[in-house]
Amino acid sequence: MVKALALQEEMMQEFGACVFDVTLDCEDGAPVGGERDHALMVSSLVNKGIIATDTRANGGSRRVAVRVHPVDHPAFEQDLEIVLGHAACVWSHVMVPKVDSVADVDRAVQVMDAALASSTRDRPLSLHVLIESPLAVHQVASIAAHPRVESLSFGLMDFVSAHGGAIPASAMAIAGQDTADGHDQFSHPLVVRAKLEISAACHAFGKVPSHCVVTEFKRSEVVQEAARRASRDLGYMRMWSIHPDQIRPILSAFTPAQNEVDQASHIICRGYAAQWAPISVAGKLQDRASYRYYWQVLERAFQTAHLSRQDPAYQYFVL
Repeated sequence: MVKALALQEEMMQEFGACVFDVTLDCEDGAPVGGERDHALMVSSLVNKGIIATDTRANGGSRRVAVRVHPVDHPAFEQDLEIVLGHAACVWSHVMVPKVDSVADVDRAVQVMDAALASSTRDRPLSLHVLIESPLAVHQVASIAAHPRVESLSFGLMDFVSAHGGAIPASAMAIAGQDTADGHDQFSHPLVVRAKLEISAACHAFGKVPSHCVVTEFKRSEVVQEAARRASRDLGYMRMWSIHPDQIRPILSAFTPAQNEVDQASHIICRGYAAQWAPISVAGKLQDRASYRYYWQVLERAFQTAHLSRQDPAYQYFVL
């Protein structure tokens, strides 16, 4: 956790922006029976470590989250009481795993808000939820519609395990990585269906779909290709990493190509000058529908620190 936070600070200095979140884990990271001590350690880390001395954390530019236990785990309420009671102002959001229904989200919000009531935080805290079961996929649209949910992530390994052996282990991997006898996570029909359901639900309700991890981290080109497919083929806007070496390949895959950024900048600046009336660019019609698309390209470039300060469209993001 210390290394992840240090790397985030290092890359913020490099890019001039926070280009990835860090999520401190109170679920899988905690030993059985040691949940309380682990939550206290996580809170102590963010209070005494580099975040506490960095005023940008409270200003919203630095994104650090905490993953707690599922809502039906005995340590769930304890996790939130500790991490929100001791470090409420630091967190950008709370990650809740194994959410199966809107009722689970409602319970998480109720416990979270009760814990926040005694803190000094004056801003609402959003939820990111992990979709990890067939039941959750069945109800994913209603979960995505919840007003306190900001993002949905796909929990691939738990999803495969929840099928009782009906999905082979190869579906947790990527092509060429122990998949000789079966589909990988980008080709198994049930896995691809789940990914698409999550992505579609997020886009329907204005939430952020976050793709699952890949376990390959020694070959950066494999990680980057997986991230590219998650972005271009499945409509995901973010992706989890499990190793520092995965971060740059993922960022590269989710960053628009420079020619896309240049085209978007040209069209948006022309559209702005025309007060968003239809225009012709290189013999093609551009109107408000395409303006919206190209604006989103610029947003992604800005969020990944790939929109140059010298770009004429940069002014629209610093007003």
